[in-house]
Amino acid sequence: MKCIWRYKTPSGFDDLVMCGDEESLTGLWFRGSRDGERSGGSLRARDTPVFRETCRWLDEYFAGREPDFTPNLRIEGATPFRQEVLDELRRIPFGARASYGDIAKAISKRHGGRAVSARAVGGAVGGNPIGIIIPCHRVVGTDGGLTGYSGGLGNKVALLALEGADFFAANSSSPKASRPDVNEKLMELLSWLRRQPSGDARGANILLRQ
Repeated sequence: MKCIWRYKTPSGFDDLVMCGDEESLTGLWFRGSRDGERSGGSLRARDTPVFRETCRWLDEYFAGREPDFTPNLRIEGATPFRQEVLDELRRIPFGARASYGDIAKAISKRHGGRAVSARAVGGAVGGNPIGIIIPCHRVVGTDGGLTGYSGGLGNKVALLALEGADFFAANSSSPKASRPDVNEKLMELLSWLRRQPSGDARGANILLRQ
């Protein structure tokens, strides 16, 4: 039987809601995000072993450490292409970023050079049901700029900041150490985002490049 559980995040993040059963985690989203509108609304809250394991994973993550284990995940109803994209997301290292084009090229290479649309990759990334553990927040635009995030742009920036991602590098295929000047700019950005009713990514990208 499916059920849900809430996770209280540190200051600076919206709380999380998880969905699953006794054995597998099937959903993880920020409370109030559009992901929550499509699943979990009528499920009963219940503690389960996989929820406890997920909470332990999140405790490690929000302490700024990369967890060395993963709760049991189950992706429901995924097409083969969507599953490939989600698998590729899990290959993006902690503190690193990748673009939709990078993911499309990686999948194309595995299929002998067959053309893969970055737009199709974007659609699959946007349908990721298990946020953070399957790190769609690490996906950025081709120019390194921020893109939409179903969990809210403020949460995306905060997650990347927690991981020490360098927003000022044109490309970021490897983790970057957090710097005081980066953190100061991120705090300015987060403050700006909280004041925007629509979370406009265009203004955010301008701030990051100043």
